Amino acid sequence: MARQREQELFSRSVGPVTPLPVRDLACLQRPRPAPIPRMRQLDEAQVLRSSLSDDFDPVTLMETDDRLAYHRSGVGPDVLKDLRQGRWTVQGQIDLHGLRRDAAREALGNFLAEAARQGWRCVRVVHGKGLGSPGREPVLKGKVASWLAQRRDVLAYTQARGPDGGAGALIVLLEGRSPRPRHLRRWLGVND
Repeated sequence: MARQREQELFSRSVGPVTPLPVRDLACLQRPRPAPIPRMRQLDEAQVLRSSLSDDFDPVTLMETDDRLAYHRSGVGPDVLKDLRQGRWTVQGQIDLHGLRRDAAREALGNFLAEAARQGWRCVRVVHGKGLGSPGREPVLKGKVASWLAQRRDVLAYTQARGPDGGAGALIVLLEGRSPRPRHLRRWLGVND
């Protein structure tokens, strides 16, 4: 009885009421983000670690002058010459010196994957001169050269010119791929 009386009082105080028409309402539930394929990423990292051998000797594939240089079969010597003379613009770089071998291998693989995503053609890989190593011998220099020579996306590399790192760095030419624009990656749900 009291409840009915309250409803009557409320109706008198408010007056006649008409409900608002139903319109398109905004969806308050956010779309779920695309799943991140963690297992696939871990598998790819494992494949990368196992695919780049420390026992591979790139000396058999290199130019025979005193500078460290390599070009894949089918890549003309003029490409290597242009790379050596600094005619390619370096679009990115990674500094590996100071890292242990396994960490350097993984960092290099991740960097080259990012370079491919960005569509970079020319990058600098700083491996160091080995001045802080036991016996002052460069540990990573030969390893990096070996790892790069084993990759299909590396067309050529050469020792950097003096101002660009000299004997402590390599300038690397990569296969060309056009990157997906950031807005397109977002639209496709690709998490880089």
